[in-house]
Amino acid sequence: MPNEQLFTNFAFELSIPGVSTVGRFSQCSGLELSVDVYEYREGGNNDFIHRRPGALHYPNLILTHGLTSDEALFNWFWATHTQAEPKEVMLTLSSSQTTRSWTFAEAFPVRWSGPQVGAGSGEVATETLEIAHSGLKRA
Repeated sequence: MPNEQLFTNFAFELSIPGVSTVGRFSQCSGLELSVDVYEYREGGNNDFIHRRPGALHYPNLILTHGLTSDEALFNWFWATHTQAEPKEVMLTLSSSQTTRSWTFAEAFPVRWSGPQVGAGSGEVATETLEIAHSGLKRA
């Protein structure tokens, strides 16, 4: 069995061209891709169904982190809400031992929310950014 490095004590870092500071995120979802599967039957053959790959699908990327005084995420959303300017953004997962990165083509923010916390609860306030994109690849 090869000696594999597991990701522990990690953070997600988002890099956006033209935006000075974005930050590190504690949660990320939507880092996935899927393929449509087309099925069709061959006339007269009831033993199996042909299955062929179709189009790729990419869900929106959703990033969450503790709310700070930095408003880079909100400002990026506000700057693109009437005229999206798609950019290639990079998401890097890093820990003390290893790093893995992905790039997202034609990305633009589609939803910002924050702060998410009950007043007086003592929990950390968070903000969330949802990003639409046209595809991901390993950087």
